Amino acid sequence: MGIRVFSFLFAILLVASPLVHVVRCEADANEVVSEDAGELGIVGDEAQDFSDSSLTSAVGVDTICVFPKNPKRSVPAGEETELLVGIQNEGESSLNVLAIRASLHFSFDHSMLVQNLTVQEFYNATVPLSSQATFPYIFAVSKYLQPGLFDLVGTIIYEIDQHPYQSVFYNGTIEVVEAGGFLSVESIFLVTIGVALLGFLGLWAYGQIQNLSKKTKRAPKVEVGTKTTEANMDEWLQGTAYAQSLSSKSKKKK
Repeated sequence: MGIRVFSFLFAILLVASPLVHVVRCEADANEVVSEDAGELGIVGDEAQDFSDSSLTSAVGVDTICVFPKNPKRSVPAGEETELLVGIQNEGESSLNVLAIRASLHFSFDHSMLVQNLTVQEFYNATVPLSSQATFPYIFAVSKYLQPGLFDLVGTIIYEIDQHPYQSVFYNGTIEVVEAGGFLSVESIFLVTIGVALLGFLGLWAYGQIQNLSKKTKRAPKVEVGTKTTEANMDEWLQGTAYAQSLSSKSKKKK
């Protein structure tokens, strides 16, 4: 019951304020300052190896995770995404947070690793007994990753009395989306193909209209002389009754 109450109240505190008992997160800096533990640095390339999967969680340590600016958990490929990791120490002694790491897996086969994400290492991040703290974690999936649903596994590594532990603060699905909204590479390609097809269709229709207009033009009239026509008619009517009547009529006139 106590764990459920902690998860609910601590999630509200994480969203409402960057200050939770111990750690204050500076949004515009690369450092987090702890009230009791001094500086808490974030490093990149020189981070230690925290990939030991044999580590277990310590008794009395609870963790939660919040996507403060991204409640739908949509992660643009190639762009940075921030989440906050909350930790509560109800153990027997204070703990030191060492690092936060995460990995991406296929949702249909969790055993298949897609990408190891950034390891953020912290310095002098002490969480005293019966205290709570929040830590920022910023990561970016590969810009070449195809959009879709993936499983994100996030782990926070800490030590108690110089003994290392780790707790999974998030093990769930996120949606990787295309960066840049509508103006993506695939969208531009499809629009270009559509414009080209419309252009070819217009040219074909114009050619058909031109051919149809040429066929409907009237042919020029040819005048035929009356004399030639009469001569042809006389030859065609020779030997007929009509020709004989005409011959008799011409004799009577004479």
